[in-house]
Amino acid sequence: MEIQYLISITLYMAAVIGIGIWCSKRANKNAEAYFIGGRTLGPWVSAMSAEASDMSGWLLMGLPGLAYWSGLADAGWTAIGLALGTYLNWLIVSKRLRRYSERIGAITIPDFFSKRFREKNKILLIIASLLIIVFFTPYAGSCLMACGKLFSQLFGTSYELMVVIAAVFVLAYTFLGGFLGESASDFMQAIVMVIALICVLFIGTANAGGIGAVMENSKEIPGFLSLFEKAQQTGIDEAGMPIFGEPAAMGFIPILSGLVWGLGYFGMPQVLLRFMAIRDEKELTLSRRVATVWVLISLAAAIFIGIIGRTLYPGAYAEYGAGHTENIFILMTTNMLPALLAGLVCAGILAAAISSSDSYLLISASAIAENVYHGVFKKNATDKQVMTFTRIILVVIMLFAMLVATGGNQVIFSIVDFAWAGLGATFGPLMIFSLFWKRTTYQGAIAGMVTGGVVAIVWNFFIAPLGGIFAVYELAPAFLLSSVAIVVVSLLTAKPNKEIEEDYDYVLSGK
Repeated sequence: MEIQYLISITLYMAAVIGIGIWCSKRANKNAEAYFIGGRTLGPWVSAMSAEASDMSGWLLMGLPGLAYWSGLADAGWTAIGLALGTYLNWLIVSKRLRRYSERIGAITIPDFFSKRFREKNKILLIIASLLIIVFFTPYAGSCLMACGKLFSQLFGTSYELMVVIAAVFVLAYTFLGGFLGESASDFMQAIVMVIALICVLFIGTANAGGIGAVMENSKEIPGFLSLFEKAQQTGIDEAGMPIFGEPAAMGFIPILSGLVWGLGYFGMPQVLLRFMAIRDEKELTLSRRVATVWVLISLAAAIFIGIIGRTLYPGAYAEYGAGHTENIFILMTTNMLPALLAGLVCAGILAAAISSSDSYLLISASAIAENVYHGVFKKNATDKQVMTFTRIILVVIMLFAMLVATGGNQVIFSIVDFAWAGLGATFGPLMIFSLFWKRTTYQGAIAGMVTGGVVAIVWNFFIAPLGGIFAVYELAPAFLLSSVAIVVVSLLTAKPNKEIEEDYDYVLSGK
């Protein structure tokens, strides 16, 4: 069985490396080609690579694990928020960002903000780049965690060793293909991910005795199928099966915390870059439809896999806690499918993890190499020097991501939860105001960005533990206070100069 798993996953990994090699010639032509693919992405690649890079191993492990542990409520409200956020981001932001970034010649998100406000001292650029590193490093670490959990369970080997192997693999093909190779492989990985989810969903339903049997079993667990209550395990019986007590109510704060996940999309660099990289803004309408359908199918399948898993393996993780339930997708796959096919389906987890980690790495490295090294310290650096420095930074960031991944029995969902809030609050409000409010000033941009990042961190570690109304997901207060800071500081400072207003008017005109 292990040999068959290895064959399937090796074939998959070889295909990904092959894509990187195929794209390497075009990707290494210059910095714009390496960081944004020369703005040549088609609508399908743009849409599906954006969503694959966004969802990460969280989709196939974190979300099913959450649904398995506490039922429909937590996972369901989060999925609703994400689906709404996906659609609105493509609808509201994509076309204007594509047009604006081309007008000012921006090839990264920090570069966009810097050039949008025509800054000379590069303070905004440096702050944006540093905040990307702060929040993307744990995000990349969560992806390595997914790979480590996958391989260690499949092959019974050391989790830490598997994290190292996954890190080397991701580095190798990110080195080769840059943004173009990453986007092409992410397109393939999006297909693998959704096929894996649908396959396990239908086979799991059949093995559980049909949808009726799953629903009947789930109804016996208090609050498991409710959107307004969540199941709570209170103990374990003599047979090792979980004992459930009264369900916990899903009040306004937990529901809001789930829905507010959608706000994060407005600040996600891995998605926003796809808007900037598409070859023609007219194709973004098709991209929006493709992305929304993919997200709806994938999120729904992931949640119901967790619910079906509770019927099939009710006591599998009863004594271990929530962190171990993230393996339910792997457990169902390896128990229900022939080994060779199980290996291919599990490649979906690998696809989810590496499609995100490569994006996080490249965005983080570009933030330092292109924006700080080239933009501030060595403005006359050649494209070759920039790309060499980028690869050095890639290795350094990956080492930190590995420390996150091996830093204890952490839950993938929790790490993604924190990083998502930080990025969403740091860049989301500023992106919206930059595109839709002409009066936004340079000082307001700095104030909003810093406020969003700082509030997300402080709220997560110091305020949320107080409970009650303070337990709301940190993205909500951080996004709100960032928006307030942008408006207040912009109104208190001098309006933008003529060149900035001309850029805005040009973009608004749609020429």
